[in-house]
Amino acid sequence: MNLELLRTFLEVHRLRHFGQAGEALHLSQAAVSSRIRQLEALLGVALFKRQYHDLQLTPEGHRLLRHADKILSDWRKARQEVALGGAQQQISLGGSLRLWDVALQDWFHSLRTQLPKLAIIAETHTPELLTRRVLDGHLDIAFMLEPAQLETLQIQEVALIELVMVSATAKLTAEQALSQDYIMVDWGLSHALQHRRLYPDAPEPQLRVAQAKMALSHMLAIGGSAYLPARMIATEIAEKKLHIVTDAQPIEKYAYAVYPVRSEKQALIDKILSFFEYSKPINIRLPPT
Repeated sequence: MNLELLRTFLEVHRLRHFGQAGEALHLSQAAVSSRIRQLEALLGVALFKRQYHDLQLTPEGHRLLRHADKILSDWRKARQEVALGGAQQQISLGGSLRLWDVALQDWFHSLRTQLPKLAIIAETHTPELLTRRVLDGHLDIAFMLEPAQLETLQIQEVALIELVMVSATAKLTAEQALSQDYIMVDWGLSHALQHRRLYPDAPEPQLRVAQAKMALSHMLAIGGSAYLPARMIATEIAEKKLHIVTDAQPIEKYAYAVYPVRSEKQALIDKILSFFEYSKPINIRLPPT
């Protein structure tokens, strides 16, 4: 089996278009079509069907999808292990984008410093896809805010993140901040529900963003208010570029590590999690001002 056929299949599925898949793979549309025909000939089934100018997987294509992803993931791990001589340990990990700048980047630096010979594959995905990739064996461990409660998964707290309401304008009340250029950062469903309980009369925010870093950049450039991690904005608070909304209640969020209950890499997982400052949740607090 030519692995490039599987890569092409996954790219066509992702983009739902032969021409766009060709651009992504630096191939002509004809070359992409040829590869898909080769793969269909090898398997003896059709993998795609066109419906109203939309490219859809056939039932056989759906069955291939998970296997193709797993084969390529296993091949990537095997290639890395063989290239490194097979003597080094390897871990594949993933995290949600909203957690990298908040809780994972410093840990990742510590991990690389403490275990420089550890081979690492790191990915970012949505929590739903992270969970599926752990269950399917693509990832050894994943980090997220609101993990699914499944019997086959071990869930461990690794960080406590304190969110504080801050504003580019000094001396605002929470009511004023919520009604003037407020930015709603997506910290998950539980955060949205807690936010609504704390501020039931707040107007609907005109701006919603997926990551804290996006909100921070917007506030420094244009202004506004938002709930941001205390650790992330400590410097901006000290330099008076941002100001704490003093009557707004802090909100605590936990970050979790998720991995299989009977993981063959349990000892390694325990070791890398110990670098979260560690073995305990990180209590993120603002320095005194």
